[in-house]
Amino acid sequence: MNLSNLILFFLLVIFGIFFYNNFLKILNKYNSKLLIDAQFSKPQAFHEYPISVAGGTGIFLLFLIVYFNFLFFKNIIFFEYLSICTFAFFLGFFDDVKINIKPKYRLTLMIIFLLTLIKYNNFYLEKTGIEILNYWLENSEIFSLIFICLCFLFVINGSNLIDGYNGLLCLHSLIIFTNLFLINYFNANNDLANLLFFMIVILIIFLNFNFPKAKVFLGDSGSYFLGAFIAIATIKTSIANPSISPFYFCILLFYLFFEVFFSFFRKLVVKKVSPIHPDKKHLHMLLYKILLKKNNDKLKSNYYVSLIINLIYLILTIPAIFMMKEGLFCKYYSILFFIIYIFCYRIANNKIKQAT
Repeated sequence: MNLSNLILFFLLVIFGIFFYNNFLKILNKYNSKLLIDAQFSKPQAFHEYPISVAGGTGIFLLFLIVYFNFLFFKNIIFFEYLSICTFAFFLGFFDDVKINIKPKYRLTLMIIFLLTLIKYNNFYLEKTGIEILNYWLENSEIFSLIFICLCFLFVINGSNLIDGYNGLLCLHSLIIFTNLFLINYFNANNDLANLLFFMIVILIIFLNFNFPKAKVFLGDSGSYFLGAFIAIATIKTSIANPSISPFYFCILLFYLFFEVFFSFFRKLVVKKVSPIHPDKKHLHMLLYKILLKKNNDKLKSNYYVSLIINLIYLILTIPAIFMMKEGLFCKYYSILFFIIYIFCYRIANNKIKQAT
């Protein structure tokens, strides 16, 4: 690590610890209700006392330090990260400060801005591993734009969907970022590798205040920001490393993607209700109920959910890491993730039904 990166590292650590230790106290002193989650009745809530949702604000401010350091001292511009992640952050921030936007309007805003920013930043995908999709992406600009917008929507909303248990999204993001960092590091994509390294540092700082016992939550601003950053970094890594199978990146993003897809299908087709409204039937919520019934310890059940899901995800990802350049293997191995998810969901759902 060179001197400038070392200075940036210590700057992030010092500012991050100061923010989470002192900003929250200052905020509470002048406005005890701002950036505080005290909604205990919502389906995804498990906490029993008010907790700050300023985690996303801290992560965003630390990201800005990294961004402007790269801009001013290295003349490296990551404008696509700044523009899309800033939009995602503020869209979630409105909800964190209790500016209520109905889910359908929030989704509409997200689609409009994503389409605009993706077009402005000239985002594109060269290959998907599926020939018919590759043909449409190459020959239809509109299809390419819509396809990439859908990718962003799944990942951003998937991040927001799994957020809520201590460390669940943060640990999951750390696994993804570490994978992407190592890919770019060993393939000499130094700028992207450095950016991912500092995002890992930022998440570790936050995790210290969120896991196992939460002093602060990510909030919608944090989950939207991380989802947007993951989507951009994955696309950029895929483009910069064409020898790696696109299905490997599908494996990396499986949990974020499939949680949204499965939830949409389950609500709309099975339960015949609106797919954009929250419920208590997601896999991590079912697992929490099972663990809570066994040990009757809310805190332990809470962070055990994060550990169990991310440990299983990490173990399943390891074979793909060694075979990331083998397209056929990654294609069929990704099917295993679908099977395991549905199998685990069915077992968990049946256990909850039997208990009631």
